[in-house]
Amino acid sequence: VQLQACGGGLVQAGGSLRLSCAASGRTFRWYGMGWFRQAPGKEREFVAAIHRSSDSTYYLSSVRGRFTISADSDKKTVYLQMNSLKPEDTAVYYCAADQAYFSRRDYDYKYWGQGTEVTVSS
Repeated sequence: VQLQACGGGLVQAGGSLRLSCAASGRTFRWYGMGWFRQAPGKEREFVAAIHRSSDSTYYLSSVRGRFTISADSDKKTVYLQMNSLKPEDTAVYYCAADQAYFSRRDYDYKYWGQGTEVTVSS
C-alpha cells in the first residue's frame, strides 16, 4: 500500500490550493482517510478526515469552513481543498489511511504518505 500526496506549493494569504492523496495497492480498501500537518517546530496536528462509506467528515476547528475533504467516486484519491489560506496554515501536510479507523488521532492510522509542503505568505 502506498499513499502519494501532492499539490502543495507557495501561495499568498487568501489563496487556495488543492492537495491530493492517491492510494495504490490492488486490494487496499481504506475505512478512514485523514490529513495531518506539521509546522516547523510544532507537533503534528489533525486537519481533516473522511469516512469511506458515509462520507462523514471531521475537521480541525480552525480550518472548518475553509477546508473541504472529499473522495473521488472510486475512492482511490482523497482531496483537501484549502481556501482562504492563512500564514498559520504553513506546514508539511501528510495524508494517512487506515482500514479500521475513521479518526482524528494520528496513531490510529497505519498508512502514511510522504508529505507535501504548503507555504502561505502574508
